[in-house]
Amino acid sequence: MYAEKVYNAMKQAGIDSEEKMVNADRIVGLAKAPKNFVLRALDELQSKGHVKRKAREKAAGYYLIPK
Repeated sequence: MYAEKVYNAMKQAGIDSEEKMVNADRIVGLAKAPKNFVLRALDELQSKGHVKRKAREKAAGYYLIPK
C-alpha cells in the first residue's frame, strides 16, 4: 500500500531522473507517510526496479526509473 503511495507521490512531483533525485525525508513529506513506511516502500520499489537509489555524501538520493 505504501509502495504505491510513495511511487505516485514521486511521479506527481516529477522525480524521474538523477538530476531531480531527492532524499528520503523529502519523499516522506510528499507522501505524507511515516518515515519507516517510506523507507520500506523505497526498498520494495527498488527491488522491483521502479526506483533507483544513489549514495551521496550526506544522504542517499532516490528517483524513479522511466519505463
